[in-house]
Amino acid sequence: MTGIDGKVVAITGAGSGIGEASALLLASRGAKLVLGARRSERLEALVARIEAAGGTAAWTTTDVRRRGDLADLVAYACGHYGALDVLVSNAGIGPISPFDELRVEDWDRMIDVNFRGVLHGIAAALPVFRRQGRGQFVHVVSTAGLRIVPNQAVYAATKNAVRTVSEGLRQEAGPGLRVTMVSPGYVATEFADSVTSPAVRSQAPAVDASLSLSPDDIARAVAFAIEQPSNVDVGDIVVRPTAQS
Repeated sequence: MTGIDGKVVAITGAGSGIGEASALLLASRGAKLVLGARRSERLEALVARIEAAGGTAAWTTTDVRRRGDLADLVAYACGHYGALDVLVSNAGIGPISPFDELRVEDWDRMIDVNFRGVLHGIAAALPVFRRQGRGQFVHVVSTAGLRIVPNQAVYAATKNAVRTVSEGLRQEAGPGLRVTMVSPGYVATEFADSVTSPAVRSQAPAVDASLSLSPDDIARAVAFAIEQPSNVDVGDIVVRPTAQS
């Protein structure tokens, strides 16, 4: 199957930001969506918006920290539409802080959501993709892993862990499966809302105001990877604002 029309796509972290923008764009191009996130009211509103525009979507409450929730998301897609063609692992948090603040609970949360959540998605979807003989993983990572800067080391480490797993998965995948990483730079999302360090949080609005991409910019990169012919594996897409160093 090539293109986007008719493909069944599940998206985690679909309640806002890149996940929401990707859902809207893919639905407009004919994808059948299953949307997962923790905030059910946002998912319900997004599905209503997609259906009002003539698209096809369903939702289920999903916390990527729980393996069973990802299994349920994938099972819901297969039960509702009969297949799953793409899993977009987008859910992520960024409570970045200096090491000296010792916010160990924040470190654990980033590991659980940003890294373990992706592993849970692989564990849920890979057997389905193998049975079908086709499938695609799209993992949203970050340019934070490409250029390490102060306050973001643990966040970058979780993203680079996903980068390592994605490359290993790609090498094991064989001809029927595709694995794509999308690495956004600064994006105007709710990322700053998860920052718990007062010092770092106070700097975030200035960054967003001076340079940032729209979630729609990243959604187009996700769509580009999905719409390629089945024998074309777009391995890594880096999308930065032109002003980002």
